[in-house]
Amino acid sequence: MTAEPAVLDRLAALGDVTRARLLLLLETGEFTVSELGQILQTTQPTTSRHLRVLAEDGWVVSRQEGTRRPYTLAADLDEEAEALWTVVRSGVSESDPARADRERARSVLAARADRARTFFSTAAGQWDEVRADLFGERTETLPLFGLLDPEWTVVDLGCGTGAAAVGCAPFVRQVIGIDRSEEMLEAAARRATGLDHVRFEAGELTALPLCDASADLALLSLVLHYLPEPLVALREAARILRPGGRVVVVDMREHGRTEYRTTMGHQWPGFGEARMTAWLESAGFEPGPRIPLPPDPAADGPSLFLQTAVRRRSGRRRSSESSERR
Repeated sequence: MTAEPAVLDRLAALGDVTRARLLLLLETGEFTVSELGQILQTTQPTTSRHLRVLAEDGWVVSRQEGTRRPYTLAADLDEEAEALWTVVRSGVSESDPARADRERARSVLAARADRARTFFSTAAGQWDEVRADLFGERTETLPLFGLLDPEWTVVDLGCGTGAAAVGCAPFVRQVIGIDRSEEMLEAAARRATGLDHVRFEAGELTALPLCDASADLALLSLVLHYLPEPLVALREAARILRPGGRVVVVDMREHGRTEYRTTMGHQWPGFGEARMTAWLESAGFEPGPRIPLPPDPAADGPSLFLQTAVRRRSGRRRSSESSERR
């Protein structure tokens, strides 16, 4: 006895105009049972029954989302099913019920957008806190990590407890943190647990325990003002960078908070633009623009700046006697 062709089994699931209309909707995106019932103007039990038939035959898939279960057209239909659906779609898509379905679907999607707008209009004043609670404090900066080359080696100079090193770790090949404080390094190592391509080493920023031209990006974030000789540290950063490698400096603009020398051990009351540019040039860099960073309203410390620079490929340094003086 000859078995019936499998295509006839697939055709049976499509032999109902309601199920065909459901597939027309679900190939455009996800809808819940209640939304589909609203669009097709069918009861929830009827809608669920048709979806069950389509799901059992592999036409649709669903996922659990809390108390919701959105459905969509299966992405892995075989060629025979694709061909069959193409024929059915062409016969149903321009029918009056299908056109009405599309109009009601637009209303359903507009209602979704309205719910989002309502949420944001009422939560605008607390949105920063809401987003931080949901996703963490680094939400705004995370997209910038996508600019990192996945083959880079990044060195965090004066890494502290390793926040920046661990933050960029998923996006690059290797991260090395250098700090003089054993306590800081222990905290950083705990933070990097499980990240085999991140390591931390004890060392002075004026005599880095790293090979020449071994890194692609060096970070100096709120570090230089602690050093008696920032220029020496910048020269060391240039030494470990490959030609064309970059240094990113974040530090304080010049300020009058002299108490920081005794309370926090600061060696420098911030840095002016001319001095920092001259140091970078003397160290072997081509300085980029200096960008004043907007102050955080909750911060009570001095304003900051960010400056990037590229290690010159020739390796020549520009001399500037005044750049070495305070």
